[in-house]
Amino acid sequence: MTLQLFLVAGEPSGDRLGAALMAGIKALTQGPVSFHGIGGPLMQAEGLQTLFPMEELSVMGLTEILAKYRRLARRVQETADVVVAMAPDALITIDIPEFSLRVAEKVKQEAPGLRTIHYVAPTVWAWRPGRAKKMAKFVDHVLALLPFEPPYMEAAGMGCDFVGHPVVTEEQATEGEIAAFRAKYLAGEGPVILVLPGSRRAEVERLMPVFGAALGDVLARHPDSRIVLPAAPAVAGIVAARIKDWPGQPIMLDPRGVAPDDFAAEKRAAFAVADLALAASGTVSLELAATDTPMVVAYKMSWLSQKLIGALLRVDTVTLVNLVTDSRTIPEFLSENCRPAPIAAAMNHLMEDERARADQLDAMALTMRRLGRGGEAPWLRAARAVLAQIAPG
Repeated sequence: MTLQLFLVAGEPSGDRLGAALMAGIKALTQGPVSFHGIGGPLMQAEGLQTLFPMEELSVMGLTEILAKYRRLARRVQETADVVVAMAPDALITIDIPEFSLRVAEKVKQEAPGLRTIHYVAPTVWAWRPGRAKKMAKFVDHVLALLPFEPPYMEAAGMGCDFVGHPVVTEEQATEGEIAAFRAKYLAGEGPVILVLPGSRRAEVERLMPVFGAALGDVLARHPDSRIVLPAAPAVAGIVAARIKDWPGQPIMLDPRGVAPDDFAAEKRAAFAVADLALAASGTVSLELAATDTPMVVAYKMSWLSQKLIGALLRVDTVTLVNLVTDSRTIPEFLSENCRPAPIAAAMNHLMEDERARADQLDAMALTMRRLGRGGEAPWLRAARAVLAQIAPG
């Protein structure tokens, strides 16, 4: 008998999670598996038959969602109708809650007995905790990436497994890649400062002037430092224009016109050789932790977002290394605190104080252990959790 699964992903990160999950399910099952749903090239390569291009769902931000609301609403209904008609063994939604949870809700209304699993727990521990109770009405089980998330999901009435974070198995730079990177970009000695201003246009526009000014202060004190900035594809043009006024002749790793594998290799090498990073808040802090790169985190939202989210925020830090380790070793400068002078002071401190660097490295190592490094691969744990939900025992 063929196992039938319907998966929904809407962004490249979800496509990666979905593809790894599919590979894990195929590895663990003895019989045939049929995958249907919505996914990108990686999921399709694993055998997914996609209902429509995943790119239609890559909508970020409130204004973008409102502008495309009618089309998204039609896609929600279309997807739910297909799921109900197909009656798979489980519906697995991967992140993008604005779309995927609406699909799950409609499916549960029409087919209450159909098993629904959501991969990547919403950040109810940070803000809007009421989302978990609402979600529990139509989601049976959650696969969590962070070890402290299951109690929040379970308290709301859902089952939840911590399956680990994919960052613990991400490919690291080889010695050859590092040597090639140094030969190409880093003649001479001096600290390497990695700069990561984000991947969305609005955040990059807000952060680039602040980051540039902060780096000016750092270079005044450490003039032999080299700045390396791997640009995200969606904002490469903006980054290239903004760094023209930056000090220190920054090295931009430009993904445009470069083979994706070649760019990925250079980016891995940049993380490996960096002595310090200045990064936008986000999951990139885990990527830096995976490569033992000390960091300073900063983020600046729009005035309206700052007021709305700031009023709802339930934690005093948003940096995942701090949250996973229950420490505050990573300095962060958010909203009105996102200013050049304090950011530069924190960077200089990390460059000059070995104890501060050691504390960060200890926290990073603990983070990786708690996220699953050294244990079973997260994608295999996720697959095992899915199969347990479909056929308990």
